[in-house]
Order: sequence, then C-alpha cells, then structure tokens
Amino acid sequence: MSRDEARERAALLSVDGYDVSLDVRSAAEDGDESPRTFRSVTTIRFRCAEPGATSFADLIAPSVTSVSLNGRDLDPGEVFDGSRITLEDLAAENELVVDAQCAYSRTGEGLHRFVDPEDGEVYLYTQYEPADSRRVFAGFEQPDLKAPFRFEVRAPEEWTVWSNGVGEHADGVWRFAETKPISTYITCVVAGPYHYVTDSYSRTLADGSTLEIPLGAMCRKGLAPHFDADDIFLVTKQGLDFFHDHFDYPYPFGKYDQAFVPEYNLGAMENPGLVTFREEFIFRGKVTQASYEGRANVVLHEMAHMWFGDLVTMVWWDDLWLKESFADFMGTFANVGATRFKDAWITFANRRKAWAYRADQLPSTHPITADIRDLQDAKLNFDGITYAKGASVLKQLVAYVGQDAFLEGARRYFKRHAYGNTRLGDLLSVLEETSGRDMAAWSRSWLQTAGVNSLTPQVLLSAEGRITELAVLQEAAESHPELRPHRIAVGLYRKGADGAVERYARVEVDVDGPRTVVPELVGAEAPELVLVNDDDLTYCKTRFDTGSLETLKAHLGDLTDPLARALCWSALWNMTRDALLPARDFVDLVLRFAGRESDIGVLQMLHAWAHSSLVNYVAPEWRPTGERLLAEGALKELRLAEPGSEHQLAWARFFASAASGEADLRLLQGLLEGSAKIDGLTVDQELRWAFLGPLAAHGVADEEVLAAELARDDTASGKRHQVRCLASRPSAAVKAQAWAQVVESDALSNALVEATIGGWNQSSQRELLAPYAQKYFAAIERVWADRSIQIGMDVVRGLFPSLQDSPDTLTATDAWLSAHEDAPPALRRLVLEARDDLARALRGQACDAKAG
Repeated sequence: MSRDEARERAALLSVDGYDVSLDVRSAAEDGDESPRTFRSVTTIRFRCAEPGATSFADLIAPSVTSVSLNGRDLDPGEVFDGSRITLEDLAAENELVVDAQCAYSRTGEGLHRFVDPEDGEVYLYTQYEPADSRRVFAGFEQPDLKAPFRFEVRAPEEWTVWSNGVGEHADGVWRFAETKPISTYITCVVAGPYHYVTDSYSRTLADGSTLEIPLGAMCRKGLAPHFDADDIFLVTKQGLDFFHDHFDYPYPFGKYDQAFVPEYNLGAMENPGLVTFREEFIFRGKVTQASYEGRANVVLHEMAHMWFGDLVTMVWWDDLWLKESFADFMGTFANVGATRFKDAWITFANRRKAWAYRADQLPSTHPITADIRDLQDAKLNFDGITYAKGASVLKQLVAYVGQDAFLEGARRYFKRHAYGNTRLGDLLSVLEETSGRDMAAWSRSWLQTAGVNSLTPQVLLSAEGRITELAVLQEAAESHPELRPHRIAVGLYRKGADGAVERYARVEVDVDGPRTVVPELVGAEAPELVLVNDDDLTYCKTRFDTGSLETLKAHLGDLTDPLARALCWSALWNMTRDALLPARDFVDLVLRFAGRESDIGVLQMLHAWAHSSLVNYVAPEWRPTGERLLAEGALKELRLAEPGSEHQLAWARFFASAASGEADLRLLQGLLEGSAKIDGLTVDQELRWAFLGPLAAHGVADEEVLAAELARDDTASGKRHQVRCLASRPSAAVKAQAWAQVVESDALSNALVEATIGGWNQSSQRELLAPYAQKYFAAIERVWADRSIQIGMDVVRGLFPSLQDSPDTLTATDAWLSAHEDAPPALRRLVLEARDDLARALRGQACDAKAG
C-alpha cells in the first residue's frame, strides 16, 4: 500500500461498519503439525463517492472461500491476488462479504499463536501496526478509513476471549459490543486460558455524572505467580486521573484491559480497550526500580494514545509523530506528575534521548514529520526520531509556549477532531490559538528538518575572575545544517568547601543562530562547570569548554544534582560516539564515578555504555586491558554495594557481562552452584541465566549444563534463555547451526529468532564469526523477500557483521549498496544504518588509539 493509493481510496470510499467473525477453535488442535489456518468472515458496509468506480480491499490469506459484493458472488480466483481483492462497479452504498482461511502467525504479526512449553496451553493475540489486520480479516487497511467494529469469535470452550469492546459468551460464541469509529490497525483480539484479574476505576466528571471504567489485566497461567497486577492497576488509576485532569475529555472506549502476551515484537500497543504488552514486563526475579519505572512509563504511554492516536488519528503515517511523539512525552510527563517515579525526566534525559541522538545522526535520519511513501517506510519509522526526538521536541515546545497553553491546545484538539483524522496543521492551529505564538516557524525548524544541533559554552573572564561574556555557540552537521531556536537554561557550577559541585547561578535564554550572548551572567563569579542545557529543556548535544571538561574528568562524581549529572554523562557519551573523547577515557570515568551514581536507571545506562565502548569504540589493542579493568571494577563495586540493594543487583549483572578471565568465570560458577557467596545477593532464576550467558560464551557451560538449567526452568522464558546461551557457545558448528536456523529456515518463532541472534553475536568470538560477513551480503536480499518484515528486520540488523570492525567490512558494505541500488528502500535503509554505525566505530577506535 502506497500513500498515493491510500489517498485515492480515502477520497473514493467511506466506511460505515465492520462485522468480523473469527473461528479459532483450530488453534487448540494437537498433532505433529501445528494448525495453519482459521476461518475469517468479514462483512463491510461502505459508501462510494463515484458509483461505478473500482477499488480494492486488503487481505493476506492462504485462501479465500468466497467473495460477495452487493449480493453478487465474485470468483476468488479472479479478484484475489494474495493481498488484495479487486472491487469493480461499486454502488453508492455497498456491502462486501469475504469468507477466508487466514493463517496463524509465529512472527508476532497478525494473529500470533503460542504454545506454552511449560503446560502445553495455547495462547492467541493480535498485533497489527502498521498494516497486519489484513492477515486476520478483510478490510481497508489505512488509518483514515475509520469505522465501528463488531467482533464475534468462536473459540475452544475452556478459553476466554477479549476484544476492544465488552464481550458476552453465549451458545459457544463470544460477541463483543460495537466499538466507536477506530482504525483497523488498533482493533484487537486476545484468546486463550489467560490468568485474568479485575478491578475498576470511578471518577466524577465536571457535569456531575460518574464515569465507571472496568479494569482488567491478564497474562499466561505460567506467569501468574509473578503477576503484580496490583501495581499495574495502581499506575493505571493514577494515569487515568492524570489524563482526565489535564485533557478534560473522558476516556472514550468503555473498559480498559491490559494483556501481557508472549513473543511480542514491541513494548506495547495502544489498542483501545485492550492494550497489549510484552510479557517481559512481568518480572520473574528481582529487578531494580528502573524496571518498574520503565513499565509504568509504557503503561502511561499507551494510555496517552487513547486520546493521541485512537480518539484522534493521523491521516497517514507521515504524521505518525502526532501519536507517538505525544505518547512518549506524555508517558514521562504523567510518570512524574502522577506516580511514585518523580525522577522520570532523568531517565528520559539519559536513556530516551540517547536513542534519539543516535537515530538523528544516521544517514536515514528524517524530519519528525516524515516522508512515508509506503507501509515498509512506515514500519521502519517507529524509530528514535518519531518517539524520543519527537518527545524531546515537545518538551521544548512546552518550554516555548508554556504548559498551560500546550495543554489547552490538546483539549481543543480532542474536542475538535474526536473520532477523526488529522494532519500537522490541525494541531499547530490550536496551539497558535492558545499560545499566540507563530507555530509555522517553530514547525519548520523542529518538525520539518532533520539533524541534531550542538551547543557549546564560550566563557571570557576578567582578571578578577568574573565573567565578562558568556556565549552559547550553536553548530550543525554539514549534512543537516539547520540552526534552530532553542529555549535553554544555562547553569553555572563550582565546588563548595565540602567538595560538592553545585549550581550557583541559572538563567533561561532563547538561543538562535550560531552565537548567542547571555548578558544576565556578566559579572558572575567564574564557574568551574558550565552546563548549557541545564534542566534538559531542549533537544541538543551538549558540549563543554575546556575548563568544564577538566572539572568533569576530576569531579563528575561530586556533582550533587542527579539530573545535571545525568546530562553530563549523556554529553560525555555523545562525545565518545563522535570521536571527541577517547573511549578509554569514558571507561575510566565509569570506573571512577559510576559507583557513586545514586540514580539506578542512570547507573544501568552507564553499564550499557561502558560495554558498548569496549565492543565498538576502544582501539582493538587496548580491548583486553579494558575488559580486565571493567571486570575488576565491576567486581569491586559489587562487593562494596549495600547487601540486597538494587545497586548490588545492577553491579552483579554488569560483572557477569564483563567477566571473561578464569577467576571471574570461576566466581560465576561458584555463585551458581552455591559454593561462593556475596552477602545479600540472591541468585534467583533470572540471575542464574545472566550468569550462564558468559559461561556459555566462554565455553565453560556446555549443552548438558544448559539442558539441566532448562529442566530447572522449563518455561517459555527459560527456553528463550537456553536458546540464547546455546547459540553463544564458541564453536564453529554452533555458529553454523544458528545461522541455518535463522537465515535458511523459518522454523523458529520471532522470539527464538531474536534469542538466537542475541547469542550468536559475541564480541569475544570475532574470528569465529568472520566467515559470515560474506554470507550475510549474499543472503539478505533473499531473506527480505521471503520472510515477514519483522523477521527481515531482525535478521538484517542482527546479523550485520559489525564485529568485523575493519575497513574491509565497510568496503564490502559499500559494494553491496552499489550493486543493489534497486533493492527495496527499507532494506537499503537498514544496511546504510549498520554501515554508519560501523564507520562511527572505526572513527572512535582511531581517536582512542591516539590516546594510547
């Protein structure tokens, strides 16, 4: 489906309603062969603006039994081509009935069927975004052809079925209440013997009426002992209160179910009345508060979609940001404003923005309002630009127009466009009304251009040690030279008598152009650190003057404000990725100061960045030294951490990821077997698998050991861990088998493909993986053509030979790109992104080598 085709069809058709009948009783059938298909009967009532015209409906199915248009039987062999049903000679009012055999999925797209290895139970759920409802029922698969939906489902008698509306079970059929007008991609069905918990939410509205929302939460029976539904309901109710307070538009979709489902490709999906989440948000072992904060953020992100995305939906995927950027911003905004996670903006500054900064420096970067030509483009644009940069820009917008004007704009937007579809201008017009600001200029700079700016302080001091001038320099990459207006806070910091580095001056200023002077700071005492994006108001890469950088190298751990500290860590990481700071210097900073980091989410991010420094950015000859230093430092901090604390758990996991020496691996073995102890550290099942990963990768844990561990944890989660560990073993035969399972076969489900790729890639096995560089380039076009887009993305991204970090691999990548200029644009984009990451790694290694 292209954007042009969608525009033509939207101009021609309007949809009055769907009746969808599914029969999934075959899903529970036993036998050597998994059931392949289920029956889907769809009735669509729609109008045509030009009677006599021709259009099409969307359907991907192994076979179509019958097609009837306005009572006229059509030959499926003539009108169905495998993905479309041609509809000729349309009337002003039409009824289309399609009876098809649709396929169960093992890739997380369409109707996914999962068999729980623990008890043999079968679970189903749907996932459609951007365009996979056509794998389950016939329809007009584009966001601007909204309609009410009525679903009915025949399922095994012992199952429960859920959909967007409230359901009733009678005569062996589940029938669901008609929905409000919604887009096809947010319809949903979940079915199976799920463990289901209920609660309710009540609120008195401004008109005195009472809003009652039934709440539900579900997971597989095998995860029920770990299911903390009370905490999920707590965050849900806090979010509903928050959004009702701020949006002044009652939740419009009746009930609110949340399903935690197996083998899910995404974090979650905002289906109205039935939100789906990956079941990894149910924690089988001890996790840090960062994990609970992250889950709360996702719950609130999806809830924000009930208004931004479900109630008001973009016309086409160009304006995907109208839902995803807003939901990403609102998730953190609500987390801070409504829940116990009052420091969520620190996580946003440190983690979410890191995703955005990386995406915005790739050759595939794009404006937040993107040029989406077709559905493959749309699939790839669920990225760091659309989510995290968009949310960052909205944070800047709130600073620009003011929070009250921003929220009043949102309220008018919902009331004006409820159950409709919008474009960029629809939102900007209400923000102009409420703020009095010229939104067109802001939009051109922030939404319609790509790239990230860098802001650097320039400080001139008098002989008496006072500021005579402080300016902010703004730069942009040559490829994206746009300089933008930034509303920023500039903070001045210095050490106190107790050694703490604290802020003593702060001003807000509008930065515009290449150099902006900050007159308010003239006369201030000389700072030891200047932070030009204090409080993280704008979206930029923060740089430091020489004095500030030296202060951070000596005293980063003494910076008392956790948000300022997180911003400095993020800036130093961007400098490392940009080959402005040697990677070994970043590793040294982590070794010296990470142990003093109070924010657990920042600490875990530092662990990830330190690991990435070693794998990608340090000079290869220094890598063994760095690995030893990180393992020693992690073990030291593990032993120093408060027994039983979440910091101890984080350091234990990091130590496992860094362990490679004989003594370190022996300690991991001892912790697994119980012969070694660290006071307060409970080695639960999830931590056991974390320890087994490096033991398998270094040849200590063999197939027999991993089989024994699976017997101990014979669950779906345990199976994924075992598959990852099996693929990580240092054997040519193991690597060949893993490659064949992922590339040459489609026998593995999406979750096991992901696990196999995760195990296959081991930085300690570069030589073992070297022969697969050439095989990769020979295989990816065929994989892209033959497999679903999700599996294709996993393979193309996951098996790129990034560990063969040499100019030869760059040359091979360029040769493939030159020889495949006519390859699908989405495939080329993935290869271009991987090439850019590799080139960046080589620049970082060259920078680090100079430091040696």
